[in-house]
Amino acid sequence: MNFQIASFEAAYGKSSQIPPSDLPEIVFSGRSNVGKSSLINKILNRKALARVSATPGKTATINFFNLKTVRLADLPGYGYAKVSDSEKRRWAELVEGYFAMNRDIRMVIQICDLRHPATKDDMNMIDFLSHNGFNFIVAMTKLDKLKKSQRTTRIEEMRQQMSVFGDVRLFPCSSENGEGVEEIRKAIEAAAEGEQIN
Repeated sequence: MNFQIASFEAAYGKSSQIPPSDLPEIVFSGRSNVGKSSLINKILNRKALARVSATPGKTATINFFNLKTVRLADLPGYGYAKVSDSEKRRWAELVEGYFAMNRDIRMVIQICDLRHPATKDDMNMIDFLSHNGFNFIVAMTKLDKLKKSQRTTRIEEMRQQMSVFGDVRLFPCSSENGEGVEEIRKAIEAAAEGEQIN
C-alpha cells in the first residue's frame, strides 16, 4: 500500500451528509489534543495533510482521506470540556451516526497518550468498539517523551488497564520520531486486506 498518495477527500459535519462507503475504511479515534492529526500525517509521511489544530476541540467534522484502495476516516476529538453541550451532542450524533451506517470499517485505531492512564472517555470508546465487535488497536502516542525505563512500566500499566476488554493490541509510537509507526502501517495494510496481525 502506498501511503504517500493519500489525498484529502471531504469533511462532513452531519452523519446524513456522509455518502455510503465504497472502499474499506480505517478509522482514527481519540480525545482532543491527543495527537491524532500528527499521527495520521506521520503514517502518510506528509507534513500537514491532516491539519493539526492548536485549539483543542476545533475539529468538528469527520475528515476523509483517500488512498485509492482504502479510505482513512478521522473522527472529531472528544472530551474537551470547553465545548458547548449542543456541540457535544452534534459530535455524538455525527460519530454514532457514522458507526451506525453499516460501513466497510476494517479497523479502528484508538489513540491514547502513553504518558497517562486512558481517560474515562477513552475507556468508554474502547468499550463501545469492543461491545460492538469492531476490529481495533490502541496506538499509544508520545513514546518519545518517556525515558526507556518509563516506557516498559507505562506500557504494562496500559495493558493492565485495557485487560477488561481482553487481549487488546497495543502499539506504542511517536509522531515525532516515527518509532512504532511502521508497525501501525502494517496493521492498516493487514486490516484493509481483511487480515489481522498481532
